[in-house]
Amino acid sequence: MKEAKYRVLVVEDSDAMRGLVSAAVEAVENVEVVETDGGYAALKALPRESFDLIITDINMPDINGLELVRFVRQRPAYKDTPLIIISTESTARDRQKGLELGASEYLTKPFDPAHLQDLVRRHLGIG
Repeated sequence: MKEAKYRVLVVEDSDAMRGLVSAAVEAVENVEVVETDGGYAALKALPRESFDLIITDINMPDINGLELVRFVRQRPAYKDTPLIIISTESTARDRQKGLELGASEYLTKPFDPAHLQDLVRRHLGIG
C-alpha cells in the first residue's frame, strides 16, 4: 500500500460526525486521516506528529475548537497550517470569530461531503 502524502487531523467529539468527516476526507487521494475525540487529545497529538491540515468542531466538552484554533495559530510549526472549522454554530458572528482567530474555512453542519473534499484538495494543493 502506498503511503499517503498528506496528513489531516480531524478533531470531533461525536463518533458519528467524526466518522462522517473522516470518511469524506479519506476519499481524497493521497490523504491519511488521524482522528481525535476532542481538543485535549488534539493538543497532545499536535507536538508529536505533523499535520498538513486540521479540521475541528467548536463545541467539545474539554477544549473547544476556538481555543484549539487559537493554540494552533500561536505555534510556529502550525501557524500557517490550513484549518477548517465544521460546527453547528451558524451565525455570522460565530463564523466571523472563527475566521478572525485564524480558521481558513468555516462550514456549518450539516455539510456537503463533496464541498469538504473540494476544500481539502484546495488547501492541500491537490489537483
